[in-house]
Amino acid sequence: MKYYQVHSDLNYLNLGCGYRFDSEWTNVDFVSTGKDVIAYNLAKGIPFADNSFDLVYHSHVVEHFAKTSATSFIRECHRVLKPQGIMRVVVPDLEQIVRLYLTALDKASASEQWAANYEWISLELLDQLVRNGRGGEMAVYLSQDEITNKEFITERFGSEAQKFWQSKHQRDRQSKSLLRRIKELGMNFPQLLPQPLQRLYKAIKIGYYRQNGETHQWMYDRYSLAVLLETCGLEQIVLRTATESYVDNWTSFNLDTEPDGSVYKPDSLFMEAVKPKS
Repeated sequence: MKYYQVHSDLNYLNLGCGYRFDSEWTNVDFVSTGKDVIAYNLAKGIPFADNSFDLVYHSHVVEHFAKTSATSFIRECHRVLKPQGIMRVVVPDLEQIVRLYLTALDKASASEQWAANYEWISLELLDQLVRNGRGGEMAVYLSQDEITNKEFITERFGSEAQKFWQSKHQRDRQSKSLLRRIKELGMNFPQLLPQPLQRLYKAIKIGYYRQNGETHQWMYDRYSLAVLLETCGLEQIVLRTATESYVDNWTSFNLDTEPDGSVYKPDSLFMEAVKPKS
């Protein structure tokens, strides 16, 4: 494996950073989302030498690995951490989702509002595990012209939901334009194939999508995530909030929180652990 150089004197590593990163950190994602982001497939490991970082952070990343692959990924995080270095892991909180699902289940029959909440939380629990196309049924739900439980969804997804709705009009225009262009060009390729090849084409398309990293391969609660970290050799494992950390002035980085102090992904479980001295 080719090893990259640590980005700066601030030996902090953000894995699977997306568009949410600090330019003073070393940032890695599958594709480069900015000049300070290294493009690398983390399924192949972490491209840095042993004992390189004081902090390894990743948010909503490990659930995209299969259960066995997640162990290898966390071991890689452990490898690149310095002794006494901190690992901060953020994942969708399975316990929180399940508890809310059960509440919605109990109330759905007697309340239209809770019936809508039940529909959403069921998607939140299952859709990202089973979807076969980008955005899945969650995107379909969020794209409805009338959504009666926007406040509930915003409490779950925070600014992500607001950004989706703000950009919906532009996406609708682009989609209509693309569909019109396809019809003009007569580009309906799959339906021109014989039925057996159409089925094969569909299977390949779904298989390719399922391997592209969007779907969730596993989910974690406070018990199973702690077990994973302990199994991979970490200690001093502690449950956190979005604002709590072993790292001083954690909120100044605006990774788990917004500049206004709100939580970026309210549906999350936050946990930290420390690499032993030896």
